[in-house]
Amino acid sequence: MLNVCVLGSGSTGNCIYIAASTHAILVDAGLSGRETERRLVEAGGSTAGIRAVFLTHEHEDHVATLGLLQRRHGIGVYANHDTAVAVEQNLGAGVVNWTVFGTGYRFELNGWQVDPFSVMHDAQDPVGFRIDTGEGRVAVVTDIGTPTALVRERLKGCEVVILECNHDLNLLHESKRPWSVKQRISGRHGHFSNQQASELMAEVAGPSLQVVYLAHLSDECNRPERAVRTMRTALDLAGFPQVAVELTYPDRVSRVWMMSPGGWEPVGTPASPG
Repeated sequence: MLNVCVLGSGSTGNCIYIAASTHAILVDAGLSGRETERRLVEAGGSTAGIRAVFLTHEHEDHVATLGLLQRRHGIGVYANHDTAVAVEQNLGAGVVNWTVFGTGYRFELNGWQVDPFSVMHDAQDPVGFRIDTGEGRVAVVTDIGTPTALVRERLKGCEVVILECNHDLNLLHESKRPWSVKQRISGRHGHFSNQQASELMAEVAGPSLQVVYLAHLSDECNRPERAVRTMRTALDLAGFPQVAVELTYPDRVSRVWMMSPGGWEPVGTPASPG
């Protein structure tokens, strides 16, 4: 059995839950401790089963609860060297006991094969993850400005992809944000637009792909229906109408997808706003 869901995604906090029958991990820990615990229960898990947090990069909306999770629950924290240094500059030295991996070097955790790969974003050494549990392959790319050949290669062959769909370009340009901010967001080391994400998935989709989660949607510069429509159209035109497209939310848990002996299937229906 393998369960995947996004506990929360957006500028207020990011956290992804991947669970097998014996253990689970989080990718990023940007929610409050209380919200992390509550949403884990809602997703069918608990902090007791979490073995590790894998960090993509050091920004506050991805690391806010690291120290608390480790102190309270003894959860290991995995990051590359530059990310760990950057987090300590913000949270303080000694707040986190690190397990350091090398970007581009595969490591193993409880039989899972974890590939951290470099992505282009405005952080010290940002990464995405390709995680092969033996039951399924999950890729996570939550903050990215430009797709590279390496990113394309790591997404291919995965059953589940969690990918940033931050903004709609028209809404970004029409927003009241300063021009410099618009340039940063849409730049090579900024954030993916709906169009960029959909073009990438249309290119890398294959017969194994089951579900794409749309992550890190901007409240101001995106609309959920636009993000879904853009991705849905691209996958359909590429010949993959069977691939599910799931939204993620800043304030609640996404729909859970589960790998069982019968294959991948959604669990329940997406949560309604609280």
